[in-house]
Amino acid sequence: MGTTCKLALEDGTVFTGESVGAAGTATGEVVFNTAMTGYQEILTDPSYCGQIVAMTYPHIGNYGVNPEDVESRKTYLSGFVMREAARRYSNRRAAGSLPDYLRRCGIIGISGVDTRALTRRLRVQGAMRGALSTEILSDVELVALSRSAPTMAGLDLVCRVMPNEARVWEQGTLATPARAELHVAAIDCGIKSNILRLLVDFGARVTVVPGSAGVDAILSLKPDGILVGNGPGDPAAVTGTIEALRGLADRKPIFGICLGHQMLALALGARTYKLKFGHHGANHPVLNHATGRVEITSQNHGFAVSRESLAAAGLIATHTNLYDGSLEGFAHERLPLFAVQYHPEAAPGPHDATYLFRCFFDMMRTGKPLTGETFKRLAG
Repeated sequence: MGTTCKLALEDGTVFTGESVGAAGTATGEVVFNTAMTGYQEILTDPSYCGQIVAMTYPHIGNYGVNPEDVESRKTYLSGFVMREAARRYSNRRAAGSLPDYLRRCGIIGISGVDTRALTRRLRVQGAMRGALSTEILSDVELVALSRSAPTMAGLDLVCRVMPNEARVWEQGTLATPARAELHVAAIDCGIKSNILRLLVDFGARVTVVPGSAGVDAILSLKPDGILVGNGPGDPAAVTGTIEALRGLADRKPIFGICLGHQMLALALGARTYKLKFGHHGANHPVLNHATGRVEITSQNHGFAVSRESLAAAGLIATHTNLYDGSLEGFAHERLPLFAVQYHPEAAPGPHDATYLFRCFFDMMRTGKPLTGETFKRLAG
């Protein structure tokens, strides 16, 4: 048994395990992720900034880590919780072990936790603030620390993860991507790299701009379309990006993903709310209203858009989560813009929703709003 590590929740529950990452103390909102694989992509997803992530799958780390599977410049989450962290790894692509990776990245990891009990508690009571430590081993002190952590509601975390300046993105996933015919301005509020890779694959020249970029700065790039991607925290707190999207809505085709879905809805006059424990995993069933098909999707969000607020904003629901009935996508009645709450680029997860990139490119070429017939035609 190695160094003791403890996880305390704000309701007074304390879990004791073994440290398998960096030493130290961290706080954050505790959430659970149901993906069976893809832990390295989860660790490097900026949307987890300010959160302690518990994996429900019992054995994590068995295929190691490698440089190709990272989704951002660095790791942003506060801590990583596992039932059992693999001490040995086996995979031809592996360049090291998960525990070593956690230590190098400065992430506190805990193994030996009853993640089933933890997940049940979070499902019943909702996501809670927590504290993770290899230093503070007093249960009373650690619980008190968890209760002093900030709540996600009203918290702008985009400023912690977005870049300072614009950059050109050229990397795709294909050896021979489509010829770049269209120019996309991708707003980076914590955007995952695989979104950018797929834009290149489908035939875009991509310029990534920080979430703080204004309307004039984005339009000066003369993009054919704008993609606003994922990111952390409360969407309503990211007022600068919302204001920019409001000014861009009738100027260029726009595609929103995850946090982008929420911010675009707010920019158009809809409302958002916090989910009880969020959607985090790679197996969420989503109904496409136009095709009648069920897509298995990758998700990572703690807020959602109110379905009841869509009509007043000129929006139409296009996708619904079949777990809880929450909204998973919308399109505008008149304008060429649409958004989805889940991750069509996956990484990790299934590729059922990759067709949405085709929808975006079709919208840029035609300048017309998406219709049910368009979804049917391009969903394949």
